[in-house]
Amino acid sequence: MNALFTPLDRLVLVSLLVVLMLLSGCATTTPSTAIHQPMSIRPPALVAPPPANGSIYNAATARSLFEDRRARQVGDTLTINIVEKVQASKKSDTKANRGYSNNVAVPLVSGLPGKTVQGLGLEASNATKFEGKGENSSSNDFTGTITVTVIEVYPNGNLLVSGEKQIGLKEGEEFIRFSGVVNPNTITAANTVQSTQVADARIEYKANGFLDSAQVMGWLGRFFLSFLPF
Repeated sequence: MNALFTPLDRLVLVSLLVVLMLLSGCATTTPSTAIHQPMSIRPPALVAPPPANGSIYNAATARSLFEDRRARQVGDTLTINIVEKVQASKKSDTKANRGYSNNVAVPLVSGLPGKTVQGLGLEASNATKFEGKGENSSSNDFTGTITVTVIEVYPNGNLLVSGEKQIGLKEGEEFIRFSGVVNPNTITAANTVQSTQVADARIEYKANGFLDSAQVMGWLGRFFLSFLPF
């Protein structure tokens, strides 16, 4: 082994192995998220022992006669109908003009030296013009359905929900994530709520795989762009 490979060759091989490990790890890395964490939670265990089950009564699924199936506790699930459509446009036009001119003439005076410059005229002018235009427009249309979990109940009764849906494809995985604060009064009898009625809503649609990696600048290019002035 020592005769076949020099120390430099061994260093190159080790470097290649490290690069391959990093690349393999990047290919399966889950995209970062700004969704409220955790994205799922289990309901807390009961402190008091539940009543014993009977022939009809089941303590695990029992509810009060005056309760429905709407989410209200930590661990309950809630279906979110994502109906987001946002359009924005901006247009600006700026113009500025400024001009300046001045005429100076040397008078004719007898008896003075330098008569060759007498009677000459001097003219100066300056003009400045600025014109700027800008236009920007954006459109966002996102529809879908995702079921989330109640991860916290606020003192006023509002529910902090969070959830994720993963879809595995041949080229990679797609991640649909949602979190926000839900007012229980907006939950329908079918245990659903519109995304437009959720406060502090955070919606993400991301993916990983070689198609998405090809659209991202490499770390070395980002490093040089971080300090290059041109």
